[in-house]
Amino acid sequence: MADATLVYHSEKVSPHELDAPAAAEQSSTSWRPIAEFFAGDVPHDVATIVVVDESLLAHAKRLRRLPEHVVIIALDARSRDVLGHQMDVSMVGVSDPTARANILRAACSIAGARLGIARLANRLTRTEHEFRELSRIGMALMHQHDRAALLDLIVDQGKQLTESDGGGLYLFETNASGKRDLVPAVYELDSLRSLGPSDIHFAFDETTVVGRAASTREPLVIDDIHRLPADSTFAGSNEFQRQYAYYAQSMLAVPMLDQDGEVLGVLCFINRKSNRSASVRTRADAERWVLPYSDRELRLARTLAGQAAISIENEGLHAHIEHLLESVVKAAVSAVDERDPATAGHSLRVAALTMALAEQVLRADHGRYRGVRFTAEQMRELRYAALLHDVGKVTVREDVLLKSHKLPELLWERVQARFDLIRRTLELEHAEQRARECSASAFARIDADLERQLRELDRLRDIVRHSNEPTILDAPAAAALTEIAKRTFLGVDGHPCPYLTTEELHYLRIPRGTLDERERAEIEAHVANTHRFLAQIPWTSDLKNMVSFAYGHHEKLNGSGYPLGLQDADIPLQTRMITIADIFDALTEADRPYKPAVSPERALDIIRADAKAGMLDLELVELLADSKVYQQVLEKDWHTL
Repeated sequence: MADATLVYHSEKVSPHELDAPAAAEQSSTSWRPIAEFFAGDVPHDVATIVVVDESLLAHAKRLRRLPEHVVIIALDARSRDVLGHQMDVSMVGVSDPTARANILRAACSIAGARLGIARLANRLTRTEHEFRELSRIGMALMHQHDRAALLDLIVDQGKQLTESDGGGLYLFETNASGKRDLVPAVYELDSLRSLGPSDIHFAFDETTVVGRAASTREPLVIDDIHRLPADSTFAGSNEFQRQYAYYAQSMLAVPMLDQDGEVLGVLCFINRKSNRSASVRTRADAERWVLPYSDRELRLARTLAGQAAISIENEGLHAHIEHLLESVVKAAVSAVDERDPATAGHSLRVAALTMALAEQVLRADHGRYRGVRFTAEQMRELRYAALLHDVGKVTVREDVLLKSHKLPELLWERVQARFDLIRRTLELEHAEQRARECSASAFARIDADLERQLRELDRLRDIVRHSNEPTILDAPAAAALTEIAKRTFLGVDGHPCPYLTTEELHYLRIPRGTLDERERAEIEAHVANTHRFLAQIPWTSDLKNMVSFAYGHHEKLNGSGYPLGLQDADIPLQTRMITIADIFDALTEADRPYKPAVSPERALDIIRADAKAGMLDLELVELLADSKVYQQVLEKDWHTL
């Protein structure tokens, strides 16, 4: 029979009518009027029997909805017939006192057994729930890489698991004297929503609850911090209670150990509550609502502390890898940019300007981009795409990448030397002619002829020098170059040589800029090379779009860009922002060898004209112009970006 059994009966039935001697013997059996049962004051953790007679059949519907652990005894045939399979035990027709006593004892045993089963089922259900919660929490911790959010999540979930009013997570920090203290990284109290900052810290020793849990590497459970045993080596901290006017009573402190068994910190919970919504501020509140921590809460807290330690360790490793990746990316793009001193810092400035423009998109309260949102991961992905957009330039030959004039440096030196040779040839011919004459009039004629030839040579040389500049070549200049290339002089071997070779004329007749078709194709190939290089790297899923964002930074909305000739609908917002930032920086950065820098206002006019021509996103251009965020980038030293 169960240790305690409640037997509910109607007013028409008394214990003596069932079996007074048996009732007297069962000291653990308590007989209660059925009115209490229907009033809803029935304990759920006690073996229960309901004795039903005909007078209770008016409540048949309620009797059929009784909990499974309640045993129903039918006293008469009418009750037995109405209850049917709901009835567990029948005393119909049983008048023998001994038989009745045995039936009552059997019913009590059944009630006790059912209660035990119900308890086990509840325990199993609760254990399954706890397992699911711990699994869910573990998954959430595993996917959280933001340190502040991770620590908040640990404490919040721990409070829920342990039914605590408050929780804190303490991590080590080196103090001014070089010793390690435990400092609260997070602390929350449901009863005090706004705690504010605190400078409370605990020494790494056994003088406090937190310090003892850390130094012994063992959890500490305290039922009442104000009633510690006399031989306790630690004491409760009154500073916290004084600072926040909060009464702490029960406490649970669990060390967080890493994979090597080293203490990372301490997870601490305060005031386990019998009612989660209750507020605990004073001693009276604590006496009413606060419970001691049981083995269940200890077990859950230890499991959570283990998960938390691994998550914090992983977050530290993740942060280290993030920092390493950031450093490698910045070093790589700086190395690429610095191949050309005139464009050093270009990628860093483009990234900074792209991110500033993205912030303006997030703030847009009207227009096409109203309501656009980027997650922290998407912003990071955008930044890396902007940083790495020109990494393919590492494959471009330096004589092309640094080409400041139309003629390659070697050819320009050859042209200069040739014109010097032509001058010396004319002067030598002049000297030879003078040597063959002896009259003053002949000398005057020969000298005048030389002066005319040298002036003409200087004029031709100026045409070549001007044509070699990265300016637009007009038709007269192009025709003049063709005529110059047709001229010849006698070389040292006595054979006629052209003033300009076919190769030199090819470069000098470049209509705009400094690059011919082959060189321009080599420069433009940096986009494809950027894609090829970046696509080989196994980026994490949060950077999966970075390669395509960087790949499209020379595409134009009207399809006139390269390398794919994408149209408006095919170019994502992220790429559009990188493109605008790239063009703006190319126009405004310090003088490049092949073109002077323009003012930010002039650069915006040029970009706006391109946008109106259908090449760029006009709305983004106006966001850039209106916000003037470019000023904060232009004012900074690129090394600090």
